[in-house]
Amino acid sequence: MPDKILLTNDDGIQSGFLHAIAAALDEHVEVVVAAPAREQSWIGRAVSRRRPVSVEPHPELPWPAWTIDGTPTDCVNIALESLLNAPPIAVVSGINIGYNTSIPLIYSSGTVAGALEGAFWGLPAFAISQQIPDTLFASVTDSKGQLPPEWQPLLQQNAGHAASLILRLIRERPSPGEAPDAIVHNLNYPSRPRQPYETVLTVPAPLRDLPFYRKSSETVYKFHFQHGEPLHSHEKTDRDALALGEISHSVLNFSALGRDLNN
Repeated sequence: MPDKILLTNDDGIQSGFLHAIAAALDEHVEVVVAAPAREQSWIGRAVSRRRPVSVEPHPELPWPAWTIDGTPTDCVNIALESLLNAPPIAVVSGINIGYNTSIPLIYSSGTVAGALEGAFWGLPAFAISQQIPDTLFASVTDSKGQLPPEWQPLLQQNAGHAASLILRLIRERPSPGEAPDAIVHNLNYPSRPRQPYETVLTVPAPLRDLPFYRKSSETVYKFHFQHGEPLHSHEKTDRDALALGEISHSVLNFSALGRDLNN
């Protein structure tokens, strides 16, 4: 049976960024897609506990695919338990439209959560994100990941690089013990990468207080994204890497959180 990778995202199954990484991985392994029917950005690790979740085949894509009326966590959980006939060699979430850097954004990210669900099942897990200039972000999200023609080659190149990096990291992964750590490799690609490409190990950037809401009336507040102001870090952060045109690779070990608390 050929190696298989499960793909999901939080921008929805129609996203051109999801299709780009699927096509790049499809050159090396079998690809299966289980992605949200609609955008699920900023949903974090939400689970659809209080309503049924519908799952339907999605024949519009050239790979086996299901569209799932739920969150990225729902998608991966349902796929691993009920849709795949054998475990995949990895779970890949993305490519996200926009970066997933810094501690507050990582914990809010549906992209990271989709990968984390795979990690909780003991699988290699990867979250991939593409930085988008602020001037393009609204139009790219509104068009479901369709970049202007001059930006499309960058997405294809980054998807190919990510596919090769993912496969290398899978091969290099040590044999898991009885309880493998829940690790997500969080990859962020800069909007203007320097040449040749350089991938650097980073830590999530710590940020100052980051308000996400603005008052729009006496009783209503509306979400308003801000990039935030990074605090000083003794290690290179994901934001530092993107500012230098480097590919940020943060190894997020969610299992280590519990160990740290017990020390």
